[in-house]
Amino acid sequence: MGWIEFALAMALFMASHRIPAALGVKDGLVRTLGARGYTVLFSLASTALLFWVIFAAARAPFVPLWDQTQVARWAVNLVMPLVVALAAFGIAAPNPFAFEARAGGFDPDRPGIAGLTRQPLLWALLLWSSAHLWANGDLAHVILFGTFAGFSALGMWIVEARRRREMGADGFDRAARRTGLLPFAALLSGRWRPSPRPSAARLALAFGGWAVLWYLHLPVIGVSPLP
Repeated sequence: MGWIEFALAMALFMASHRIPAALGVKDGLVRTLGARGYTVLFSLASTALLFWVIFAAARAPFVPLWDQTQVARWAVNLVMPLVVALAAFGIAAPNPFAFEARAGGFDPDRPGIAGLTRQPLLWALLLWSSAHLWANGDLAHVILFGTFAGFSALGMWIVEARRRREMGADGFDRAARRTGLLPFAALLSGRWRPSPRPSAARLALAFGGWAVLWYLHLPVIGVSPLP
């Protein structure tokens, strides 16, 4: 039953990110709830399904593929603050390039989080899944985190191509002139400088979110995050 539950949870999580748009459900919900209301509903549903997938993977039969190492545990702890910061600054931020495509309030000369990377949430998912894939070498977790890593990497390519097609090549290049897909690429090249200063509220959210995740990892997931 463990493998059946895990397969069902994975299938529903992946389907929840494709079926609503493909069947027109998303458009109907946006008309009824508004864009913000739909985002809140979708985020809550995705979070609930994500937790189910994680718990289902833990209940699946343990089939070891490689041993966990101290280096891998340190890597997770070093990556997670960046993951949470990308999510805290990416959620609901003006960003016409992201898969949520929130163009309202976006200024190409002051692109905000898009200056750091045009796909902050997908990068957060990729870093989270890749670090945890390294640290969890049993079959169920390799499938779990490997799927998420592939999903996020492929998603970046799909979303970038879609936005370029929708905006037109010239429009995309004008809007993206101070941004980069790779994190810190625009900063290192000098095309972008953080302006204005990062939001104190989002910084607090990032720190608080990381602290909560770190503190609850043992009681909720059952594994200590300590290296």
